[in-house]
Amino acid sequence: MDTHNHHDVLIIGSGAAGLTLALSLAENAKVAVLSKGALNEGSTWFAQGGIAAVLDDEDSIEDHVADTMNAGAGLCHKDSVRFTVERSKAAIQWLIDQGVSFTKEHEGGGYHLTKEGGHSHRRIIHSADATGKAVHSTLIERVQSHPNINIYEHHIAVDLITEPDTATGQLRVSGAYIFNRPKDKVCVFQAKSVVLATGGASKVYLYSSNPDSASGDGIAMAWRAGCRIANMEFNQFHPTCLYHPKAGSFLMTEALRGEGAHLKLPNGDRFMHHFDERGELAPRDIVARAIDHEMKRLGSDSLFLDISHKSEEFIAEHFPTVKARCLEFGIDITREPIPVVPAAHYTCGGVVVNKNGETDLKNLYAIGETSFTGLHGANRMASNSLLECIVYAKSAAKNIAGALANIERPNAAPFWDESRVTDSDEDVVISHNWDEVRRFMWDYVGIVRTRKRLERATHRIKLLQKEIQEYYANYKVSNDLIELRNLAMAAELIIRSAMDRKESRGLHYSLDYPDQSPIARDTILVPTNFAAQTIFINN
Repeated sequence: MDTHNHHDVLIIGSGAAGLTLALSLAENAKVAVLSKGALNEGSTWFAQGGIAAVLDDEDSIEDHVADTMNAGAGLCHKDSVRFTVERSKAAIQWLIDQGVSFTKEHEGGGYHLTKEGGHSHRRIIHSADATGKAVHSTLIERVQSHPNINIYEHHIAVDLITEPDTATGQLRVSGAYIFNRPKDKVCVFQAKSVVLATGGASKVYLYSSNPDSASGDGIAMAWRAGCRIANMEFNQFHPTCLYHPKAGSFLMTEALRGEGAHLKLPNGDRFMHHFDERGELAPRDIVARAIDHEMKRLGSDSLFLDISHKSEEFIAEHFPTVKARCLEFGIDITREPIPVVPAAHYTCGGVVVNKNGETDLKNLYAIGETSFTGLHGANRMASNSLLECIVYAKSAAKNIAGALANIERPNAAPFWDESRVTDSDEDVVISHNWDEVRRFMWDYVGIVRTRKRLERATHRIKLLQKEIQEYYANYKVSNDLIELRNLAMAAELIIRSAMDRKESRGLHYSLDYPDQSPIARDTILVPTNFAAQTIFINN
């Protein structure tokens, strides 16, 4: 039997948020970082566009705040927006200090800033068109060389461990049960503070730009443990993912449109000006709905993104990754348009936290896409997500560092009990249910929604939840079963939140309620005694 693994801080997730937190704490704490797969398999690695920050003299904090508020369709929390934007320059400087190499205008010149949808200024600092890889690889190198950071790859969290807090009598989080995939067994990891940095839940949809790991794990675990979850109905669909049967989930960066790429119909006509005066630079929710509308109107499998009017040199310099990837599928973007479709990209809702990343449970934090900070509102503005990861990780690190000395070492938690379960001989059930969830979520809870579609989704998810729970109770856990359980939980939270919003706002568009309510309210789901009630909190 394995002994308990004890650390000062347990970080579940190894993307930009989790690794920034680890590096910010490691000088004075023993830190464990858990990764579902290899360290570089998360969403951060695949982020292309860049990071929004106020770095230019012609830009301002007020303009960045205003742009974010506008993109968020009235639901952004202004104090959270300002908190994040005011720290944007320092966040970028910290990344530069770690060794991240951002693209410069020319040798020895200043950093090149690009413009993306919803932004009124060029404020996106980037590393060519592979910013996520540049940031992530740098942070990975730093954590791997730090003596106080222990890295556990191929470890997936099953559930959080809680115990009564002696000072308050309330529950505190003291660790988590972790499935060690190489050893095929569940271990106990305990710590004074536990941080959820597991990313979003975009794999709940059939078509997604995210890697398979984005199954809503942290959100589902926090909900089961007793945390509030907010605004799960706002799922951002990236307007332009490469449409090709062998392409998987490769997105066409927002920066393409920022640098002049045109969206076109199959006949070559541009169409975005019919939907928004900003054309291709309208916020993502507007562009995604416009593409969805035109595809359905024409019965087309895809539309097209065209940057071939730019010079070959310009394209090669600014978009080497996109150019190379498209060439793999026989598409020369210097000469022809790129077939594109919308795909699930970002979860704007998540675990409710304050500016320190603290959740409703003592000693439990959530950062990055797992969390709901109020920054994104009803629609995330392009390139604000990596910024949020860095800013809130730094803020959480400061709070955790100040609290560790006063937190008692957790009591030894019970070992995982597998005495009443058996090995499964019906894994086909897992793959079938995984596919069914993603298909009906795409069909019924996608870019455009109706009451009838949501009712159908509600019926389906209830049946699947029952089936999954019976399976979970009788068979040994596996990576696929853990992810399916969390994926279904995330789907339920999305459906319930969408059912409760009787308006169209930002990323939530309902044909039954096409108008926007004059009152902007968050959807807050509150777990109580294994059930839940929905309340609305005025913004």
